[in-house]
Amino acid sequence: MTSPADLHLFERINAALPQTQCTRCGYPDCAAYATAIANGQAAINQCPPGGAEGIQRLSVITGQPVQPLNPANGTEGPRALAIIDEDWCIGCTLCIKACPTDAIMGSNKMMHTVIEPWCTGCELCIPVCPVDCISLENVTGERTGWAAWSQQEAGTALHRYEIHRKRLSKGVGSGDKPLSKVGKTESPAPTSSGAAARPEADPAVADRKRAVIEAALARARAQREKKAG
Repeated sequence: MTSPADLHLFERINAALPQTQCTRCGYPDCAAYATAIANGQAAINQCPPGGAEGIQRLSVITGQPVQPLNPANGTEGPRALAIIDEDWCIGCTLCIKACPTDAIMGSNKMMHTVIEPWCTGCELCIPVCPVDCISLENVTGERTGWAAWSQQEAGTALHRYEIHRKRLSKGVGSGDKPLSKVGKTESPAPTSSGAAARPEADPAVADRKRAVIEAALARARAQREKKAG
């Protein structure tokens, strides 16, 4: 059981993190990293978005000595904004699912767009995009770390992440519809184990999804080659 003193330490540490939820610290979110620091299981130099000033803040709170940012976790840099190239977006929704603050809006087979005030520049949408249509734009110039981030922006990011987690815990998708009801008129029949049958388990459904994605990728490649030529 967490003691009141430990809880207070966690809250102070978590408040000193920029709340980008980028996972570059090696933990699934900022709260998990704050918990690890409070428990003495993680060093204070694993947060690239916080940078040198973030390490200084954590040093004051924990009493741990200031040390350089661990290069294994990344480098300090300016804050970035995700930009989706509308010409290449195939509407796969993978970036929407990856975004920890629900900062990407769109629907299946429709072009997606980024809600700028909610984007933390976490970069989690970049690797999941199958057509490489997402880029990062420097929005803070030479300002890096906490100089490129504010406590108000961190508070907004944390609020958005909490909403994101609550939505997922309730089984609600990016379109604010229960996942179990998307494309269905009734609940699926339970399996022998008591769990709801998943459409993805049907090989025919999986094949159709794969064919749609492959066709979209082929179109995107053809468009890109035509544009390059």
